[in-house]
Amino acid sequence: MKKNNLSAMNRQGGASALVILIMVLFFGSLLTLVIKVGPAYMDDLTIQEALESLDGKEGLSQMGPARVRTLINKSLSVNNIRGFDAKDISVEKDGELVVINVDYEVRNNLFRNLDTVVHFQHRYEMKGK
Repeated sequence: MKKNNLSAMNRQGGASALVILIMVLFFGSLLTLVIKVGPAYMDDLTIQEALESLDGKEGLSQMGPARVRTLINKSLSVNNIRGFDAKDISVEKDGELVVINVDYEVRNNLFRNLDTVVHFQHRYEMKGK
């Protein structure tokens, strides 16, 4: 008779309330972090796409830094990037090359006095047609 298997089945009880509470807290914290930090990465991808779209633009090599900055600002405005400060972009001319440096950070409050800081830094060397 297989009484041993039956008694082993009776001893299994599943996850305790403490384990379930810890799992809910862990996954809730992870979800909160993704919700708070995710938009910063999405905005950075949009900024990168806007800057990469300038590569090969007609007359880019002849434009001054102010004109290039205006093109970047228009592109960011169209893509609804509002919290980005334009002075975080530096535009320099190096002969035929246009060098664009982007260096900024995004701070988000998680809760109370706990913040996240995400730092982004990109460098682009472009040449127009």
